[in-house]
Amino acid sequence: MDTVDNKSRLLMIWSARDADVARNMVFMYAKNSRLKEWWEEVCLIVWGPSAELLATDASLQDEIRAAMDAGVRLKACKACADRYGVSEKLADIGIEVDYMGQPLTTCLKEGWTVLTF
Repeated sequence: MDTVDNKSRLLMIWSARDADVARNMVFMYAKNSRLKEWWEEVCLIVWGPSAELLATDASLQDEIRAAMDAGVRLKACKACADRYGVSEKLADIGIEVDYMGQPLTTCLKEGWTVLTF
């Protein structure tokens, strides 16, 4: 990790298969958090059913690209994405697909602020 204070880091875990929650809370807050510099670092993990939703919804893909353009780091749980058969699709969108158990544990132990949806 770099020199950013962990209290200035936000980890968002999006697992809900609800497009409205994604659009009107998860993506909106993640993107604005970077644009308005509320957080120095924002990482959004796509985990569980949200992986399938994102892989099949072009409008959500457009919104996730806008969040990435704003500086939000995007990751997806490989185990979940593999189960849904969408790992390649998520990677094509530009999302880092990897196993997330250890990275999540590290962030928790380092004191990142964590939001789940």
